[in-house]
This record gives sequence, C-alpha cells and structure tokens, in this order.
Amino acid sequence: MLRLAAMATASALALLPQVSLAQSSSQGGAQNLPPVTVAPPETRRPAASTAPRRVARPVLTPSGRKPQPPRETRFVETPRGPIQGYVATRSSSGTKTNTPIMQTPQSVSVVGAEQIRDQKPNKFDEIVRYSPGIHGETFGADTRNDWFLIRGFKSDDNGLFLDGLQLFYTSYASWKLQPFNLERVEILRGPSAVLYGGSSPGGIVNAISKMPPAEPIRYIEAGVNNFGNAYIQFDVGGPVATATEQGKLFYRVVGQVKNGNTQVDFTPDNNYFIAPSFTWKPDEDTSFTVLASASKQDTRGIAFLPYVGTVVDAPWGKIPTSRFVGDPSVDSFKREQEMIGYQFERNLSDSVTFRQNARFAHVDVSYATLFGLGYATTAAAANLARGNFFTSGIANQANLDNQLEYRFATGPLQHTTLFGVDLKHYTIDDYQGFGGANPINLLNPVYTPTAPFSGAPYQNATLTQKQVGVYAQDQIKLDRLTLVLSGRNDWVDTYNDNHIGASLGRNDGAFSGRAGLIYNFDLGFAPYVSYATSFNPIIGTNFTLTPNQLYLPETGKQVEVGLKYQPLGFNGYFGVALFDLKRKNVLTTDPNNALLSVQTGEVTSRGFELEAVANVMPGLKVMASHTRYDIFVSQDLNQALIGKAPTNTPTQLTKGWADYTIQSGPLTGLGFGGGLRYTGPSFADNMNTLVVPSRLLGDAAVHYEWQNWRWALNVSNITDKIYVGSCSSASACFYGDRRRVTASVAYKW
Repeated sequence: MLRLAAMATASALALLPQVSLAQSSSQGGAQNLPPVTVAPPETRRPAASTAPRRVARPVLTPSGRKPQPPRETRFVETPRGPIQGYVATRSSSGTKTNTPIMQTPQSVSVVGAEQIRDQKPNKFDEIVRYSPGIHGETFGADTRNDWFLIRGFKSDDNGLFLDGLQLFYTSYASWKLQPFNLERVEILRGPSAVLYGGSSPGGIVNAISKMPPAEPIRYIEAGVNNFGNAYIQFDVGGPVATATEQGKLFYRVVGQVKNGNTQVDFTPDNNYFIAPSFTWKPDEDTSFTVLASASKQDTRGIAFLPYVGTVVDAPWGKIPTSRFVGDPSVDSFKREQEMIGYQFERNLSDSVTFRQNARFAHVDVSYATLFGLGYATTAAAANLARGNFFTSGIANQANLDNQLEYRFATGPLQHTTLFGVDLKHYTIDDYQGFGGANPINLLNPVYTPTAPFSGAPYQNATLTQKQVGVYAQDQIKLDRLTLVLSGRNDWVDTYNDNHIGASLGRNDGAFSGRAGLIYNFDLGFAPYVSYATSFNPIIGTNFTLTPNQLYLPETGKQVEVGLKYQPLGFNGYFGVALFDLKRKNVLTTDPNNALLSVQTGEVTSRGFELEAVANVMPGLKVMASHTRYDIFVSQDLNQALIGKAPTNTPTQLTKGWADYTIQSGPLTGLGFGGGLRYTGPSFADNMNTLVVPSRLLGDAAVHYEWQNWRWALNVSNITDKIYVGSCSSASACFYGDRRRVTASVAYKW
C-alpha cells in the first residue's frame, strides 16, 4: 500500500508544472533560476500584483547634474550557478536546499568552472584531482571511463549525479560527462542515500550543468596536446527576444569536437558532444529549464598488464607505456549517449516552493578487446596470454524527483522542511562473451587480424530495477545552532530476465536516516557532528553461488565529526573531518575469475580529511587537501582477509594547487599555476603482499589574457614520471598518464 501511495503521489506531482505554468502571470524575470532561501525570506510583492509603480523625482546635485545611480557589483552565489574564484559558499547537494556550506553538517567540496578552466582536465575524473577524500583516475590512463573512489570506496558506478539526478550504471554501459559543459562539481562525502536513494556510502559527485545565462555569452576555444589530440569547443547563449517582452526566454548551446591520439599506440580518443538548453521564466516566481545533450566517443580499451614488468622489473625490464597489447583489427570501444530532462521551480508563496527535476538518459556501449591474462609461461619469455572479450550494453534510465519546501517558524525556531518523492527506472540489455586468443610478445608484438568474439555468451540478460523513495527533512535553526534531521524509505524491485538461464527477481526495502548538528561561532568556526545510514540495491547476478542469486543490497553507516572555518574578512574556507564508515555486502572482483564479482562481508574505512581553499588576494587562488584513512576488511568468511586492504585503494592523498594572475603593470593578464599531487601506496592482491608504490606528480600552467583573448599552456605530470596508477590483481595493472602538454587559445565576444 505504501508503494502504491508513493507512486500515486508522484503521478499527481508530475502534473504540477503544467498546472503552475497555466496559472502563472505574465511578469518577466531576469535571473537564471531563483535561489531558495533557507531562512524565511523577506515579504515581497506577489508576481501577479498590479500595484501602481511609484516614480520618485530625481534629486539634483549642486552642479545641476543628475547623480549616477550606484552600480550593483555584489556577487550573489546560487547552488546552480558559478562561484567566485575557487571558494564556494553555498551548495544544495547536502540538503537539496539552498544552504550555506558553513551550515551543512557534512563534508562538502566544490570545484567551479574557473578552476576547471585553469587546470584543464582532459576528462571528468581529472576534475577532482585536488579535492579531499576522493581519488580519481583509479585505472590510470583509461580513456573509456571516469573512475573515482570516495573515502576508499568505488563510487563512479552509483555515486555519479548530474544536476541532482543519479547516473547509475552496471556492467559496461557507463556514462560520460564533459568537463567543458559543467558550471561546478560538488563532492558530498559520506552516506547520502537519505536524500538520493541507492548510492555509494562513500559519497556522491554531483555535477552541475551550465545553465542558460541572463547575459550574453560568446566563447570559442581550440587546442592541441603533444599526442596530437586536438579539439575545438564553443559556448554561446543569452536572452532571446519574445513576441511580447524581452527577458523571458534564455538559451545556451555548448559543444566540442575532439580527435586524435593518446600515449598508447593505436588508441585514439575521439569525442563529440553538443548540449543545448533553454530557460523560460514567465514570472519572477516560476522557472522552467530544459537540458539536453548528445555525445559520441570512439576509443580503445586499456591494457591489462602483469605486475612483473610494470611495477617491478621483468628479467628484460619494463613494458613500454605505449605498448598496445590488443589488436587493431578487433579492439574498439564505442559509446553513444543521449539525455533530455528539465528542472521546474515554482514559488507557491513566500514560504512554499515546489521543484520537480526529471531526466531520461540512454547509452549504447559496444566494447571488443583482446586483453591480458598474465604471462603465458614465464615472465622471461615476455609472452602475454590474452582473452577475446566482447560486450554490448544498452541502458535506459528515467529519474523523477519531486520536492516541496516549506519555510516557517515555531517560536524561536526557524524551520526549512523538505518533503520529496523520487522514482528511478533503470534497464540494461547486457551481453557479454569471452573466448581464447593467441598470446602476444610484449617486446616484439606482432598484430594478426582477429575476429571479435562470436561464440556463446556467458551473460545475456535484460536487467531491470525500479525504485520509489519517499523522504522528509527538517533543518531547524536556533540562532547559530542548526539541527538537520532526515529520513527516507525506499522500495526496490529488481528483475533479471535471463535469456540463457533461469530468470531471477527480488524485492527489497529499507529505511535510511541522518542526523547532523552544527554550530556557527562569531569568529567563523563551525564544529559539527553527524550520523548517517545508507541502503544501496545492486543490479547483477552472483554467479559464484549455486544456485545463482541476485546480489544482496549494500548497507552502510557512518559517524563523522568535523570543524569548518571561514575567517572573518578573508575569502577562504578551511575544514577538517574525522569519520568512521562501514560498508556491508561490498562488491569486489572474484579472485578466481576476473570476469565475475563476489560480495565480501564488511569493509571499514576510518580516517580524516583536511581542506583549505582561498582567494587570497586579487589574482591569487590557492587550494590544498590531505586525506589519510585506514581501510580494511572487517568481516569476511575468509578469516585470512580480515584486516587486509582492498586492492587498488591508496590510503593517503596529499594535494596542493595555486594560480596567480598579474593585476597591474606591463605584464597585466599574465598568469602562472602549479600543483603537486601525492598518492600513497596501494596493493595488487587481496593478501597485501604486492605493493604498488606511491607517487608524486607535478602540474603547471601558464596563461595570458589580453582584451578578449586567452592563451594557455597546461602541463600534466610535468616531470613525465612513469608510474602504475593501480593494480586490481597481479595480472591487471594500469599505467598512469605520461606528461601531457596542452596549448590552447580562446576568444570571447
């Protein structure tokens, strides 16, 4: 009955955009999306009011000239808009409301478009290189996917969100986000299922799309790197004149074409995308934005290389980082992806706001490769055994999130309450096959035309997951003390329509909760404490069990204490967080079969994070972070694994970046940036006997702005250090990015 009631409620709420728009007035608006205030807003004139305008007479100065009105230059930040420099002050990821970060009792970090421009990431997971608690580029120089761990847990499959809606994936049908199309990226660390449903207990990464602007934008940029990979990208938008009045309709179109080689032979990185959007604001209380995108990627898979020959020397030395161990005749990775959705917001009164966000996303991935399985005989012979693997994954995901926010007071207590119903529907047609292939010599490779795998698949199924969640939250403010209480219940149906075996299904449901308390002192200090639980249903079949069964849902819980500091009169933010996080039913690679996964008992991650970010003075922006945690198997049927760390999981991350632009004199507009990234050691085996060494990498940038032009030279891994990004097993190691030099020129008008 509860599930039927939730679905009925969601269906009714889905009609509100049409009803609200039909009832809205014809007043115009000029802002992108109106911010939702946490405190009760000041009384304002309703949008439909026709009160006469009072015109004041000008007051003349003694000289008889009319005084010039003061220009409004104060920057007002919203959770969906840009930030000044590197320092964000507000976020919606932690509460789904417009809340100051200093009043959010959970760890939140924000990377804005200016930092993305300065550091010029090549793909999405490079955006978080300098953020605390998150480790991107898990599998090194992989051009196919974006990988990241949050607090030691893999989160790219269930912790990736775009504009507050999840982009879940399983198997190989992963999603691809474009750094150039993002206004900001928010990293929310710790369990977040109480607001978002099934997601990683480590946290989520919420990417915010560029929105249609109120002021015209005209921007074009071209660049090329030392591997011969070139791109051109553009960003245009602004207000559109309508038949009756200007200022009601805004548009934006962002796009990119990228084509060329990478550090690995025979491996291109070709990417094309376009993202149109528009916002309609019929009055000051209503906003309706449509966001669409389409992209296509053509690349090849990364090499699965042995530990001996990458991390440590083989008898003949190390495998070259450019070595391609597949075959150009068969290897390919192609992704086609389309999305369309909307964001609707309506102020029903001064104290009530309704929001509805929706998106439908489609992705089609085909992947064929000959990948490494370890040495065929001995390392001295340098012959790599290979498997012929093929997969096709076609996935569709629909999300609908309805939110009703009510702001009111009960005596001295100020409340911001949130009630929500969200629905998710995910399906994937998953086909996977595996066969044998001839070995290849790593020193003298000979590429022989090979046909893609075409035998009987070991996986051929249509997997479906439906999820309904009902949640409520109250942000209770008493002077400088803020208490956040959140609760949610999810109902999930998972079904595996197996085309080659028995079909399986299961129904799950669970409650998730969160309680957080934060106090803001006059001097800018804000200590906080929080406790949260999470629930995450998993799609897939556990083939290691007899008979086969669908995976059990994951659960998690975390205690976090921390201190935030925003100095008075200084544009900066500092934070420290200590956490104890437990995750049950963790999905890991089967040590007996790299193509399958198993669920371990429990993994614990506990540690601390430090963060500092500041706009120190005009032209100087800095950021630094340090993360140290102890992650280990705390429960498992195999007693020998207890106390051991998971593979490819570093436990220390230390990073720092600074950028300075000269503000005056003949060199005005010339700027320099640089950073260091330290990643601690990790392990290549479950017993922690094979160590992947730590690494220290440097990045640099030089840029110059003159009039409407900007020239930049960005260097990643400036010393061209050769290193292994990670190993998931003794036969699956992955080289990291070599030195990449990117020259670019941009023009805006």
